[in-house]
Amino acid sequence: MDSSEKEYIEGFKTYLSVERNFSEHTICAYTSDIVSFILWLDGVSSTSIDFDKLREYLHFIQRFDYKKTTIARKVASIRTFYKYLYRERYIDTNPATSLSAPKRPKPLPKFLTPEEVEQILNNVDIETPAGFRNRVILEILWATGMRVSELSNLNFGDLNLEENEIRVFGKGAKERIVLISDRAKGYLMQYINSARKLIAPNYPTGEINEDTPLFINSTGYRLQNKTIRKVINETVEKIELPKKVTPHVFRHSFATKLIENGADLRVVQELLGHAGISNTQIYTHVSMKHMRDVYETAHPHGG
Repeated sequence: MDSSEKEYIEGFKTYLSVERNFSEHTICAYTSDIVSFILWLDGVSSTSIDFDKLREYLHFIQRFDYKKTTIARKVASIRTFYKYLYRERYIDTNPATSLSAPKRPKPLPKFLTPEEVEQILNNVDIETPAGFRNRVILEILWATGMRVSELSNLNFGDLNLEENEIRVFGKGAKERIVLISDRAKGYLMQYINSARKLIAPNYPTGEINEDTPLFINSTGYRLQNKTIRKVINETVEKIELPKKVTPHVFRHSFATKLIENGADLRVVQELLGHAGISNTQIYTHVSMKHMRDVYETAHPHGG
């Protein structure tokens, strides 16, 4: 490696540290990526190559058994390096502008089995009014698949319990109707008629109208998302369930169960409030994986 390339690398490291405020770990990784790239160029100046040469390098590194995340980082390193060279006017045009990394695989959503959900629900402490409220909240998350933010924003005017319907305002204030099970409705009506008025006894909550928050905290204000997350974490920890469970996992579990029971994909899309069907289709992958796991476990010739 000649002195010019060494100078570029040293300047690049300073740029990453001072201008971009990258961590030492990232600086080390990016620098290593660029050193490997320059060595691959085998004497050809890094400031004289074009886009085709960069594509050639990408094809070269894809021969190795790198993870997609590693290749994506190497591409990011090269893009950042050439952005630096262009900024410092070592090059007149940036050959890496259109360089793109391979798409990272979208992880499958994590979900709970109905038995695991019931285990969580049955271990929520309902000895206090707030505890009963918490049980109601988890019942509704499981029964409707709504987002936790949608649930905490519910008002009394959003309820149509005679028809087992709840109006929800999702992302972008997009309105939709979700359906609630008879069991969840029963818990909710008990909360409304009994527990809610006991949650904030020292704070007058006023007359209930259409804009009154459905779920409140101990000071009578609207319940926040973090409280719901805390309830789930405490319950999962108590029963020692070996899974990370968030409110969104309840949503994934709801969707997965519907798909496994043969629900139409468009219906699930509507219930979840997905803008496009592609967001909902991932649950068919989850379902297929679950069926395959069950088959391989249960069938004598499955594994």
